[in-house]
This record gives sequence, C-alpha cells and structure tokens, in this order.
Amino acid sequence: MELPTEVMIHNAGLGLKGSNATLLRIDSQGYYEVNLKLGENRHRTLIPIQGTMLIHQQPEEEALPSAELEIER
Repeated sequence: MELPTEVMIHNAGLGLKGSNATLLRIDSQGYYEVNLKLGENRHRTLIPIQGTMLIHQQPEEEALPSAELEIER
C-alpha cells in the first residue's frame, strides 16, 4: 500500500466506526499517523495500531474464479 492513502478507520475505544481518513505513515512506536476529519476540520492524529482496523477505501479488483486460473506445475 502506497502512502498517503485514503482509509476508513474502526476503533471501538475511540468511538470511530468507518471514519474517513488519510493514512500518512505507520509509526514504529505502534501508531498510525492519519489526517482524520473531526467536525468540519481535518486534524493530524496518532491512532494506536492495537485495537484499530483500517480498510482501504479503494476496493480490490475482483479475482478470476479459481476454475479459470492456470497454475503452472
């Protein structure tokens, strides 16, 4: 995943449920650095990795059904 990227954030402890944000960086100290929309403004925020789920806003392309895949052996 290239950064920055648009994500949805879920974190029950912080009351975030599908909040739109821009993931800026993943900190080695255990935090996501994001620009999170709070009210009418965007704020640079550190969200703990523990207990947080990020979902990329852009869906993946559908994979071919397994019957159509060729596996070279």
